[in-house]
Amino acid sequence: MVVPATAFQEIPTVSLAGWAAPGADRASFATGLRAICHDVGFFQLVDHGVDPTFVDEYFGAIERFFALPDDVKATIDKIDSPWFRGWERIGAELTDNNIDHREQIDVWTEHEPLTGAIDPPYLRLEGPNQWPDEAVLPGFRALVERFQREMGAIADELMAAMCVGLGLAPDHLDKVFGERRMSLVKLIHYPATPPGEAGVNAHHDAGFLTLLWQHGVPGLQAQNQDGEWIDVPPTPGTIVVNLGEILQSMTGNYFVATNHRVITHEERYSSGYFHGPDLRTPLDPLPLDHRYAEAVDASPHHRSAGFMAKRDELLAGVRGATSSGTGTYGEQLWNYFCRSYPELVARHHADLVG
Repeated sequence: MVVPATAFQEIPTVSLAGWAAPGADRASFATGLRAICHDVGFFQLVDHGVDPTFVDEYFGAIERFFALPDDVKATIDKIDSPWFRGWERIGAELTDNNIDHREQIDVWTEHEPLTGAIDPPYLRLEGPNQWPDEAVLPGFRALVERFQREMGAIADELMAAMCVGLGLAPDHLDKVFGERRMSLVKLIHYPATPPGEAGVNAHHDAGFLTLLWQHGVPGLQAQNQDGEWIDVPPTPGTIVVNLGEILQSMTGNYFVATNHRVITHEERYSSGYFHGPDLRTPLDPLPLDHRYAEAVDASPHHRSAGFMAKRDELLAGVRGATSSGTGTYGEQLWNYFCRSYPELVARHHADLVG
């Protein structure tokens, strides 16, 4: 396998028809996708089949929610949710211990919360969402749940193609993901970013696979191998796809979660879907051919790739992606919540943080 000689300067475009259309050459598609996931970690997905009318309705609902007065939005304030779900004000989330200038709603896959002594503790993350009153925003919940379903189906197709590209059975990761999956939908509103700050600071996604709709306004940037920030254009009708740290861990850094951030000069709305497995899923290495490990060893960029710092590492002054991975998806998520929402963790899970 050849290590790229130069850092990427643009975000490639991938047509899902190359995988999903009748008579598609799936092997060729999977090989090309594997190269993009190894070299860039970001791509723009087209021909995905999502109805543009639905997308317009969905973003209309997002804009109506964020136009509500803060006291109405606060009826689903995340600070009241032990399961880290609901609305959060601008500045409520920290990324790499820096304030993010955005407000958002987090909607996770819903499960009945466990009761009694919960072990391991990260299973506390299973629980209900918070939804705005249907009388205030009619149809809002139905639109969000449809978005979650449709993005999940596309993510499953991409996972199957990635498996084929890596020499695995198409359903390998589907089986690994388990039964009680935990995926996330974020609905995001960015005001114009203050000078010297970020809408969301530079980071890797903690999960497996992210599908993002930008809705017309630029601001998203991915960092290439030379440390340059490359704009990810808000091309109409495209889904931005990027890889998370769980996939990086399971491929032994052959696929790498690419650093990215948002800095916007005008009001911006976006929505992301973060595809995730059962919280108990171990981040065991995939059974890959030895040549993938050899490619990692030959590439300083891949060989040195780390994970976002844990909360205790941040307090010790560590910044960026320098940490090591964790044993399960639930542990990975718990590290994310602890570093991003220390106030919420202290309020609802003080017994776990001392």
